[in-house]
Amino acid sequence: MAYQVLARKYRPQRFADVAGQDHVTVTLMNALKQQRIAHGYIFSGHRGIGKTTIARILAMALNCRNAIGSELRPTAEPCEVCESCTEIRAGNAVDVIEIDAATNRGIDEIRELRDAARYRPARDKYKIYILDEAHQITDAAFNALLKTLEEPPDHIVFMMATTQPEDIPQTVRSRCQHFSFHAVKLVDILGELRGIAEREGVDADEAALALLAEAGDGSMRDALSIMDQAIASAPVEDGRPRLDAAQIRELMGSVPNAVFEKILEAVDANNSAEVITVANQLLDAGNSPAQLARQCVRYLRNCVIAKIAGIGVDGAGADGVAGELLQISADEQRRAARSASLFGEEELTRFLQVMLRTFDELGYRQEQRFHFELGLLKLVHLRRLLPVEEVLSQFPVAGGTGPVRTKGVTAAAPSAARSVVNAPVVPVSTKPTFSPFETDKNRKRFEGGETVAPTPVAAAVPVKAAPVKLPETVSVAVAGIGGCCRAAGCRRAFARRCSGRDAWHGVGSCGVGA
Repeated sequence: MAYQVLARKYRPQRFADVAGQDHVTVTLMNALKQQRIAHGYIFSGHRGIGKTTIARILAMALNCRNAIGSELRPTAEPCEVCESCTEIRAGNAVDVIEIDAATNRGIDEIRELRDAARYRPARDKYKIYILDEAHQITDAAFNALLKTLEEPPDHIVFMMATTQPEDIPQTVRSRCQHFSFHAVKLVDILGELRGIAEREGVDADEAALALLAEAGDGSMRDALSIMDQAIASAPVEDGRPRLDAAQIRELMGSVPNAVFEKILEAVDANNSAEVITVANQLLDAGNSPAQLARQCVRYLRNCVIAKIAGIGVDGAGADGVAGELLQISADEQRRAARSASLFGEEELTRFLQVMLRTFDELGYRQEQRFHFELGLLKLVHLRRLLPVEEVLSQFPVAGGTGPVRTKGVTAAAPSAARSVVNAPVVPVSTKPTFSPFETDKNRKRFEGGETVAPTPVAAAVPVKAAPVKLPETVSVAVAGIGGCCRAAGCRRAFARRCSGRDAWHGVGSCGVGA
């Protein structure tokens, strides 16, 4: 028989074998026991977590020849020995039709499906349609399927698997039972990988298996695919492949997190040269700036979670909620806690924000290396900045008379500035010195009528404010502007100075309206 990849070879065939989806499997088994079978199901969630697998297991359980509670089938699990179960597992069952909705997404294909659904199954109890990637179906095709979903024949069951349930119309979702799948936890993935390694005769240490589980990122299929590739490239010792963490990192093109721990230590020491040196070593080794930025973002996220969860440098407090939030191995949890202990929560949040922006910019920048190095330098510069709250707290409150202290130094205001502040304010008249309608007094109001004399307006008298003596420093600075007071309507030349150099004259003193 041809070689099968691990993801297909160890595909679960029973509800109990599915990892991390107990909320779905328990519900479906209870529905089978109570004979509460819906005519439509929607399975949504992350890639590689068992949506299509559970759809096949449910199809086997529905069409199993043996009744629940019999000798061959004591529970709601399929018996796996009857003809229906074996044919469905092999993928050649007549009454279980799997359709790739990404290619059969048009209204014509859905019309054919609707016409074929009218006929009863050839042999089994139900005719089951499994639509994979159901969100790819067009809106018109979904509308053609609505009536069949609302009032289907009693022998039809639809199962739709999708990674984007929001793209399925609400009218379709309301006619089906929706099961939202969870991402598989690190502990569950690690347990599956450990069992598969034993059955495959592969020697793997815990660090290597933990690295494979982390690389899966909540997807069992991704972790198994990487493990399959790692086994093929692993050295053979005594006839058994051996997996180690260094070999897996080299295979995936990643670097150990100890590098990012070293970078954050240099950031804490305000050592820009060390940060650039480490970045140069990573880039010269052939690592992609985008991949390094992605790993740095993940590491900073782990540091933020470790700081929030209160995980100690020795790993204390990593149980319970902290372990749920930080889905990494125990060694990596301690490493993240050590880096988090160097900074505050607010600083780590700013670091994460800067690196997220850097990672986003690397997608459309040409000189990726320069932008990655710039992002790391920003982390060093952020340590030199003071929070706005700390800066504002240095200023005196309203009504205070004490001096302003910043970093232990008393900042006294200059004498000239105090003179300006204590100087009395001169009232300025805002009324114009002439009427802006003076030129319109003889204009005719109507084209052929008589001229209407405007109401006489009393001329405004210029108001001259009394000159106020200021210190020499202020008066010279004012007179040095090079012009008069620049009031509205001033008719003098701009370069002409006011009549007095040592005093500031009020509006109108320079001859406004003269």
